[in-house]
Amino acid sequence: MKELSQVMQDAINEQIKNELSSSYSYLAMSAYLEHEQFLGCAAWMRAQSVEENAHAMRLYEFLTARGSRVVLQALAQPRKDYEGIPQVFEAALEQERTVTGQIDRLFELAIEQKAFAALVELEWFVKEQVEEEKSLRDIVHKFNLVKDDPSSLLDLDRELGARGPGDEGAAE
Repeated sequence: MKELSQVMQDAINEQIKNELSSSYSYLAMSAYLEHEQFLGCAAWMRAQSVEENAHAMRLYEFLTARGSRVVLQALAQPRKDYEGIPQVFEAALEQERTVTGQIDRLFELAIEQKAFAALVELEWFVKEQVEEEKSLRDIVHKFNLVKDDPSSLLDLDRELGARGPGDEGAAE
């Protein structure tokens, strides 16, 4: 078994941090939404936080399976305030677009490093990011359609709250 280069190990450790940071950010979004009494939206964000944590653990397990060392890094405090509920989901979409760029760069590095096992693992992340962005684009679109209509916002909150554990995004 060919060992991962140190450059590749460092990059995957960085992505573990990115995934954990994303999880932490979704948890902060959930806290904001819960405070604003949008409990369905808050539940959706909590489920997203758990999913992002699972992504970090997938990379963690990949590194350990390859005999590499996991080096955890400090996380920055996530944003805690928003202008409104739709802006939380717009921020989540931007966050996913950032993660997509990070995954793309990691995939490109794996090609350059000829880290074929990493390429296979990262292919799953590339596909996952397509789903993540689509799900959030759909939700942002719905918020744009309902604007400030209270009953429509409550319906959307209820719809987002229907997301079960392991559901990919829901509300599509």
